[in-house]
Amino acid sequence: MAFDRRTIEGLGILGAVVEAGSFVRAGEALGLTQSAVSRAVGRLEDRVGVRLFVRTARAIALTDEGRRFYETVAPHLAAIEDATIEAGGASAQVRGRLRVNVDSGIGQFVLTPRLQPFLAQHPELFVEIAIRDRLGDLVSEGFDASLRFGLPLPSSLKARLLLRSRILTCASPAYIARRGAPRTPGDIERHACVLMRDPATGSPYGWDFVRGKKVVSVNASGQLIVNDGRALLVACLAGQGVAQVLELYAREALADGRLVQLLPDWADETYPLYAYHHSPQLMSAKVRAFLDFVVAMSR
Repeated sequence: MAFDRRTIEGLGILGAVVEAGSFVRAGEALGLTQSAVSRAVGRLEDRVGVRLFVRTARAIALTDEGRRFYETVAPHLAAIEDATIEAGGASAQVRGRLRVNVDSGIGQFVLTPRLQPFLAQHPELFVEIAIRDRLGDLVSEGFDASLRFGLPLPSSLKARLLLRSRILTCASPAYIARRGAPRTPGDIERHACVLMRDPATGSPYGWDFVRGKKVVSVNASGQLIVNDGRALLVACLAGQGVAQVLELYAREALADGRLVQLLPDWADETYPLYAYHHSPQLMSAKVRAFLDFVVAMSR
């Protein structure tokens, strides 16, 4: 089948619909009516021979075929946009909207407190930080990148290791004054612990204490379980128990004395932070600049 040049126009409208989340908002962004956007998407579906969207009265969503198609063409659209900016002699190539998906702990303790120099360096860039409890589908949800702790799951996305944060066992001074401090990993089993739920299993994460090559597992228990790193830190600060928290999150509270590290000789366990993004071969200038920034920030 010969390539129809009108397909390029349809791809641009497809990208606008995915990013906006509806035909109406895409039309507003493009200066088109909802019906014009719908007809353009329909023509594109006819040309590629697959149904791209599932349409209901209240929402639209990419079909599996549509998601795979858009995942393939999205980097090319971004490259065309960058080439157009460069060819037009624009003063800044890093521009437009950058959407980043993070969990609440990364958003509060890692990214947003350090973002100002990046924004100042790129005044034509607008960054949207979206808090999500899981990675999700970056393509269908219109995200450019994501930052996530934990080992990467199988995906078509590229995962880039940024750093490894130590896992520290901590408690507040008020808790220690009330219950004392554990002297060995085994002592933890006699303390009230704030537990963290593993979303993959639904059960609390196990507690390990690592010193060099030696690993001691303990049966941590308590009355409180959370599913968010920020809530874990807040509960620990409030004196509700002993918690195992990421050093990257607890650093300031440890420095100013609001938290005390327990069993510091058993703190060699680490947890990886990854950046997720689309194909590096066709990466847009704004995503490349953001990844360079977070790599430098993580050093």
